[in-house]
Amino acid sequence: MSEDRRDERRNPRGRQRGAARSRGQGHRSAQAPSERRRRTDPARTAAYDVLREVDTSDAYANLVLPPLLRERGLSGRDAGFATELAYGTLRLRGRYDAILARCVSRPLDRLDPEVLDVLRLGAHQLLGMRVPAHAAVSETVALCRDRVGAGPAQMVNAVLRAVGRRPLDEWLDELRADAPDAVTALAQVGSHPVWVTRALREALHGAGRDVGETADLLDADNTPPRVTLVARPGLVDADALTDGAGDDVHVEAGRWAPTARVLVAGTDPADLPAVADGRAGVQDEGSQLVTLALAAAPLDGRDARWLDLCAGPGGKAALLAALAARRDARLVANELQPHRARLVRQGLRAVPDGVVEQVRTGDGRELGTEEPGAYDRVLVDAPCTGLGALRRRPESRWRRTPADLGVLTRLQGELLHSALDAVRPGGVVAYVTCSPHLAETRLVVDDVLRRRDDVTRLDARAAVRDVLVPGAQIDLGPDDGGAGGLDVQLWPHVHGTDAMHLTLLRRG
Repeated sequence: MSEDRRDERRNPRGRQRGAARSRGQGHRSAQAPSERRRRTDPARTAAYDVLREVDTSDAYANLVLPPLLRERGLSGRDAGFATELAYGTLRLRGRYDAILARCVSRPLDRLDPEVLDVLRLGAHQLLGMRVPAHAAVSETVALCRDRVGAGPAQMVNAVLRAVGRRPLDEWLDELRADAPDAVTALAQVGSHPVWVTRALREALHGAGRDVGETADLLDADNTPPRVTLVARPGLVDADALTDGAGDDVHVEAGRWAPTARVLVAGTDPADLPAVADGRAGVQDEGSQLVTLALAAAPLDGRDARWLDLCAGPGGKAALLAALAARRDARLVANELQPHRARLVRQGLRAVPDGVVEQVRTGDGRELGTEEPGAYDRVLVDAPCTGLGALRRRPESRWRRTPADLGVLTRLQGELLHSALDAVRPGGVVAYVTCSPHLAETRLVVDDVLRRRDDVTRLDARAAVRDVLVPGAQIDLGPDDGGAGGLDVQLWPHVHGTDAMHLTLLRRG
């Protein structure tokens, strides 16, 4: 019997949608217990429930999974298995969909979302984890029976057996051979949307790098990042970051930033007293570098009042505040959303009194008009597509569309204009995005500068090199002699950081 015929025999209630179904509150098959496999294990169930929550509520897996594991009492190996299964499936969804499409005789978008998520979980166990094929198939079929129904379970069994007949390398060779062009081949094998793959390829070229690095960049996006901590200067010494945390907690020095320490796997950052009380925090090393570079950039005149224009959720604001405290400067943190402003206040809790002048809630686009020339240093950490942090939020690549760029780039330009109005003559503005997309980086800056004659581009590369760990040699790409040779673009596959962009500007 074909997969389609088996699928058509499923209970009609299997087409229901909703979060209640995703938590296992949907129908159960009337199949006799002797004919039905036992319920699947809690780790696989947790991974499935995370995928359904991500799909039905636009939630982020890194916010859904930890409390779910605690709620269900999963720890150790079970928690590790559920984490790898959920995150790995989300990261490699595009690759697995391309393979599954060759094993299902109907378009994947005609399958129920619940069934498709079960198939993706099974494919990851077969092709991306060290799970024996018989266990991957039987446990995934049991998961389908438990969470979806007996009818689809028969189709799931047939499809996963077809997937498991060939090793991953053979499947990837087939994807490359059948792709209509090189970008599509990269996208399917590297599990990114085609438009994102093309944009990353163009960004590498725009930064003067070899477009042959695209595959390495996609692979880096599919590699789980290690947890990096920031030791906020003056609040905690980086070498004392683990004090009071127990003998089994270890960190390693960061590669670039003197404030960075990498947490050895298996430790919850919240277990460190310095993190719990706000003297330290979780922050990507690239994020630390661009913040340190703003504070190190040369300016003319006073250096007493700093602004974080888009401060939520507060990591860069907390590092800026710690740096400001050491120079007797004050920080104003602005955030549009009240709930994100609360996160900023929480992140600033360990900063000495008097350093944080205000955490204000308001539209950053208006601040330049409200307080013209009032600040010496301004950070514009602009809202963006987040294509530079796909290794941390794998589901983002499947949510973003090219249509998002028009809205975001317009907002980014307006925020940068406001920041340049808010900084005084001789002051410095840092334009930062967690995206390497040319439309969100160099093109935004170039467009703003075309409409102003009072701004000079500074050497952001020199500023970053000035704040590196002593002796570190960082590859920031070729200097093309133009504006791009002054900006900084970090890369996951080169620097082990998020793909942060930094432009430094001085108002004349």
